[in-house]
Amino acid sequence: MTIGSGGSSVVVPRNFRLLEELEHGEKGIGDGTVSYGMDDGDDIYMRSWTGTIIGPHNSVHEGRIYQLKLFCDKDYPEKPPSVRFHSRINMTCVNHETGVVESRKFAMLANWLRDYTMADILTQLRREMAAPHNRKLVQPPEGTYF
Repeated sequence: MTIGSGGSSVVVPRNFRLLEELEHGEKGIGDGTVSYGMDDGDDIYMRSWTGTIIGPHNSVHEGRIYQLKLFCDKDYPEKPPSVRFHSRINMTCVNHETGVVESRKFAMLANWLRDYTMADILTQLRREMAAPHNRKLVQPPEGTYF
């Protein structure tokens, strides 16, 4: 996030940005179908996060709850976090062996902008679940993990 007007802007430091995202994640996002928070409250670098997505209606994902891991390296938010499903899922942008969301197959990661957030990633992944090419794919048994 940048702050400023006119020709000048200030880049918000990484930890301030992550604190803002933590506050947003703890308050809840939109309709509650996605959420996220830190794995370890003692991690001063705020690297490891857990996300949750409730599967969209009218898709094979309906009623399922998916857990993900997001890792914000030292370059975040200049570079996207790594994103990996913990819950097994069959989606065109997810590696079937590891659960990793492959950036070249997921436009938001492939075309990352500094202003994107973890909430944006989770929301976009949920939209992707409802997309025609993913909404009817056969899914692994519920409750299985990578």
